[in-house]
Amino acid sequence: MSKTEKAEGIVEGTTPGEQTEQPQQRPAPPQLQVNDANAIACYANFCRVTGSPEELIIDFGLNPQPVGMPKDPIEVKQRIIVNFFTAKRLLAALQLSVQRHEAVFGVLETDIQKRLRPQVAAQMQAQG
Repeated sequence: MSKTEKAEGIVEGTTPGEQTEQPQQRPAPPQLQVNDANAIACYANFCRVTGSPEELIIDFGLNPQPVGMPKDPIEVKQRIIVNFFTAKRLLAALQLSVQRHEAVFGVLETDIQKRLRPQVAAQMQAQG
């Protein structure tokens, strides 16, 4: 076979010892389709996680008094029960989302006392 002849799996101009395979195109992974037409949206600024050895229970609610101890009980509006495999996937998705947000907007401070201006913080401590 001359260097100008082609054979399946052999690149033109190579000798049999130098055979290289043509790159094969991999099919695109199938896209997951989601129907969220019946989804109910609800805002939450409070969450509580409890569980058992088999599952986690995640409660979401609205805390009308996010600074200090609320006077009234926080009303849970949504409860999601997941197995630990789903919880781990959720954790990874949330971590990635928060990392992306912080990369653009800066680190999120979760301690509200550190976020408050000193004057407001002093007023809150005087009331508490």
